[in-house]
Amino acid sequence: MDKKIIDIGNLSGKVLLFGGVYSNLQALEALKVVAEKEQISPENCICTGDIVGYCGQPEETVQLFKAWNVRSIVGNVEEQLASGSIDCGCDFTVGSRCDHFSKEWYPLAQSKLSTSSIDWIKTLPDHITFQYANKKVCVVHGSYEYISEFVFKSTNWNIKQASFENSESDVIIAGHCGLPFVDQKNDNTWINPGVIGMPANEGLQSVWYAVLDDSDGFKVQFFRLAYNHQTAAEMMLQHGFPRSYATTLQTGFWDNMEILPEREKQQKGKLLLRDSLEI
Repeated sequence: MDKKIIDIGNLSGKVLLFGGVYSNLQALEALKVVAEKEQISPENCICTGDIVGYCGQPEETVQLFKAWNVRSIVGNVEEQLASGSIDCGCDFTVGSRCDHFSKEWYPLAQSKLSTSSIDWIKTLPDHITFQYANKKVCVVHGSYEYISEFVFKSTNWNIKQASFENSESDVIIAGHCGLPFVDQKNDNTWINPGVIGMPANEGLQSVWYAVLDDSDGFKVQFFRLAYNHQTAAEMMLQHGFPRSYATTLQTGFWDNMEILPEREKQQKGKLLLRDSLEI
């Protein structure tokens, strides 16, 4: 099937990058406040997909996302929702805890979304491309080739290189894996801004996003986002979503590390990035 790719032209000024809202309304509300405070226009706010997910308010989250009028590509969850599929398409190992939980949260999320929200989800592109600070940027979910491919900092560069070559890009902005990182080789830069819907397994309740800045060439900064995680957890329990994921919001630790490579497993409980890390 042909990819739906939207080229949004040249961007300048600060560009806010985030992913994995996961139906976490409270986190999305907090990020919107940050964007408004920093005077980052909605046109310069870009999501790497999975607006819908584990948390308790999928319909409200989609409606806020639409009202904010920021940009997003399709995540694997949106792809599955748009096609009416009965599973999330996250590429979890069959029989794993993540696979088990997905059979709880995905149909719940699907049942709570309005027809208008599903119709809007169907309009999301596979990729967004743009020019920024004399670099061509491509936004993907997992990788350019596979929407549900887990790409981490420790992932072999050859796997990342394929996305640069196939998209003819200098910079890849990606999501899906749930952990923020930047990786560079030669003239290529892979950026995962992290997700705002779940913490990054550091033992902290805050979540991650990133901001591009072209005031002095090309720069990316990573920032922590604090939000009302307690209310988000309570909404999950109130609406019947998995208790283990609600606990993750409260403790900052993932329920399990089944999807993680060994290097990322060893980072549990450690700070992944300095606040406002720059490259």
